[in-house]
Amino acid sequence: MKRFILNICLTLGLIVAGAGVVAAQKSAAQYRVYGVGFYNLENLFDTINNNGSYDLEFSPNGARQWDGRKYWSKIHNLAYAISQMSTKTTPNGPAILGVSEIENKSVLDDLVRDPQIRRLGLQVVHHDSPDRRGVDVGLLYNPRYFRFESVTNHTLMIDGNPNFRTRDQMCVTGLLGDRRVSVIVNHWPSRLGGQEQSSYLREAAAALSRHIADSVWAIDPDRGVIIMGDLNDDPDDKSCREVLGAKKDTRKVEPHGFFNPWWRMLRDKGIGTLAYKSAWNLFDQIIISGNLLEENSAENDMVYFKSMVHNHEFLRDKQGNRAGYPHRTFSAGIWLDGYSDHFPTEIFLKQKSGK
Repeated sequence: MKRFILNICLTLGLIVAGAGVVAAQKSAAQYRVYGVGFYNLENLFDTINNNGSYDLEFSPNGARQWDGRKYWSKIHNLAYAISQMSTKTTPNGPAILGVSEIENKSVLDDLVRDPQIRRLGLQVVHHDSPDRRGVDVGLLYNPRYFRFESVTNHTLMIDGNPNFRTRDQMCVTGLLGDRRVSVIVNHWPSRLGGQEQSSYLREAAAALSRHIADSVWAIDPDRGVIIMGDLNDDPDDKSCREVLGAKKDTRKVEPHGFFNPWWRMLRDKGIGTLAYKSAWNLFDQIIISGNLLEENSAENDMVYFKSMVHNHEFLRDKQGNRAGYPHRTFSAGIWLDGYSDHFPTEIFLKQKSGK
């Protein structure tokens, strides 16, 4: 009899192939869980100089002597990091993974073909941006859990500066499980020249993301919207707090407003995704629309569950004054054979599996 009861318990807690199915602790209800992640891949360039002076740096004859050995080691490292984004409830990793700092589609094709993640069958969405550095954003998705439908790309224009060129914002729409969502992948302008002096650029980027979301809702008011990316700002900076209006309290978020789960992660827990001069920042954010919260959803809708920073031990530097920081590819021009100068982030959405 005891063995029979044990078998029942094990069955209820079973993690099945696909998005995870987990038993709720206080009821017999089971949920299907979907991971949605983001990862800044830190200058994932190929070895061919076809982009001018900046691309020359990432070539065999450039300052970083970026040759095939270093390139394929970087691909291998990043593929391993992505393979370790699996959890008990999402054993095949994120259903969707936005990425930034990639040179072109071919580097993503090489990445998803790496033997460590090839079995996942990840598909690539990419668009060449006008960015001066030659880097883009992209999106990887697992077609078993996300059914791609369309993509649009949006250029950030700065009034009075016709020569300004940065990464386009990519809006990918599809079915996550049975819920239609639009994912806006970003890499907002950097803090070059100072945080305050450059803030207006990120505020403009936030306004563009908000405009894209409003345009989506004008067509489909029920659609879930997820804004993700390396925002080069923290959750309490003006771009996120005021322009996007992303709040830290789910009870204060309207269906077409935004919830930012990273406020407390950084300020209360001291967890960030990158470090500079002994201070942590959490630039790598995934912000969700209010209609993906339990407070604004029907009983069986897909809703936000939790969030995490993938700051695993193997992703951390172990040397000197950078101990504990992300183990990056280069530091002071020296090749470290690391992963990225950012940790990946992920949110989890759940839906009753019987729906």
